[in-house]
Amino acid sequence: MDTYNYKETLTRNLRVGAMAIGLAFGAGLAHAHGDVTPQAVDVSTLKPLGPEWQAVNPYRDDKEAIRIGDSAFNQNCARCHGLGAVSGGIAPDLRKLDIAPETDEYFLSRIRNGVTRNGAVYMPPFEGMLSQEAMWAIKAWLETVREK
Repeated sequence: MDTYNYKETLTRNLRVGAMAIGLAFGAGLAHAHGDVTPQAVDVSTLKPLGPEWQAVNPYRDDKEAIRIGDSAFNQNCARCHGLGAVSGGIAPDLRKLDIAPETDEYFLSRIRNGVTRNGAVYMPPFEGMLSQEAMWAIKAWLETVREK
């Protein structure tokens, strides 16, 4: 038996197998866009906002909300929008969001209702899964990583 050919064939088969597994994994990630299971966000240290939805971010520049928003973003949004809000191309780069108070309602509408185009879910709705406090904390954190 030719040991050299056996090793070469085995090595080639292992490479092909590893490549197939990598492609299957990558395809699974691309297909999973919008398929996010929201994670609970502990907002117990924030001022409660009550049942009425706020039109302007009540936590702007609040250090505790920013801390919570950072964690909440990484748990619930980074899968599509990227760690640190640096998009990998799947979803918009949220570092470019406008921080003007008049754009807060637009942000909240998107996170509450999600985004669907032509029947395809680009972002799932988070209302009923994340509290208003968690959503505004995420926005407060996003404002700290904003790029012009």
